[in-house]
Amino acid sequence: MSGGLEVADVFRDGAVRFEARYGHVVSREQRQVIRAVTRCRTAALGGHVYCCQECGHEKIQYNSCRNRHCPKCQAMARSVWLDQRESELLPIPYFHLVFTIPHELGPLALQNKRVVYGILFRAAAQTAAELAADPTHLGAKIGCMMVLHTWGQNLMHHPHVHAVVSGGGISADGTRWIPCKKSKKSDKPFFIPVRVLSAVFRGKFIAQLKQACASGQLAFHGRLQSYAEPAAFQALLRKAVSHDWVVYAKRPFSSPSCVLKYLARYTHRVAISNQRLIDMRDGFVRFRYKDYAHAQQTKVMTLATEEFMRRFLMHTLPGGFVRIRYYGFLALRCRKRQLKRCRQLLGVPVAQESACQDEPPARQDTEPAADATRCPACKTGILASMGTLLPHPPLRVRAPHFLCTPHTRAAYYDSS
Repeated sequence: MSGGLEVADVFRDGAVRFEARYGHVVSREQRQVIRAVTRCRTAALGGHVYCCQECGHEKIQYNSCRNRHCPKCQAMARSVWLDQRESELLPIPYFHLVFTIPHELGPLALQNKRVVYGILFRAAAQTAAELAADPTHLGAKIGCMMVLHTWGQNLMHHPHVHAVVSGGGISADGTRWIPCKKSKKSDKPFFIPVRVLSAVFRGKFIAQLKQACASGQLAFHGRLQSYAEPAAFQALLRKAVSHDWVVYAKRPFSSPSCVLKYLARYTHRVAISNQRLIDMRDGFVRFRYKDYAHAQQTKVMTLATEEFMRRFLMHTLPGGFVRIRYYGFLALRCRKRQLKRCRQLLGVPVAQESACQDEPPARQDTEPAADATRCPACKTGILASMGTLLPHPPLRVRAPHFLCTPHTRAAYYDSS
């Protein structure tokens, strides 16, 4: 199979083999992703019928699943999000940071997603905020937006957060704007040395992880059962801190308008897009990936479809977990007021106030997309709505054996 290959096609091909191998250990959220991805924009979800007023040509537009892990449902969500963020940009430099936890802690994060990913967010945000507030570096309250990614190009587990931080901030007394210092070498804006960021981030993450373990928030299953013993857990932490942690910092964006274009690449991304898929034959799928260990060379990987499904579903987030978060003067509770103050201190016109909370993207199933209102047959007529297609009856799912015990779920973790 080739040409127009989608993740949904791979899921359909590998569903039976995946169910036979992992069906007893798949979580409820993962089953919801399988169901949503395979039914998205098909008759199973219903749709709408449009007819050309000139030539009578009919077009059916099926509904989308709106699942945040679906590759086909991110474009509209991304567009709405970018529209909301546009009015929040300030005429200042912005920096891109990446905070990554070491591979030694990856299996622990995979078994405790909600806890460990939450610690990852807090440790990264606290590191950036506290160092920026230190007069040695900046001495100001910054704004920060963070996005969680849990995958690498080969779909394996690689939890990290992308952070975009403001190149400057509000002074402690709130009376002036403090810009970032300039590098002595290049005379360009400079945030904080990555070695300092790395050391502080490592310390905060480990401290919070110890606290989570002491309070019983961490679970240890399968091959991690031995870490339930305090001595073994301490040995794991010592191994994790025996080397520097990766904190990456890029040069500041060339202009505020470039920030939004760049953010669009990260905010609503899923583990793999349909565009990276090449073909699928005899139960195997091929896709492109960048090998960062070899100068970002583009290579091709071949996986059995059930293994592809396992890797994809490994990145399913817990229900209700927020993967885009805001801190500092961009925090939701004070964003309107703080941005207004930032513009006053910078001496720029106060833009139209934006909402303090992100609104969910409106469902775009009742009308065709703007570029689809023109009839594809006669090229002159306009498509008008003629009726609604009801969804097919919901597919019957076997007894909820996927709500398995932690002990049976260990087999799924161990295979990763």
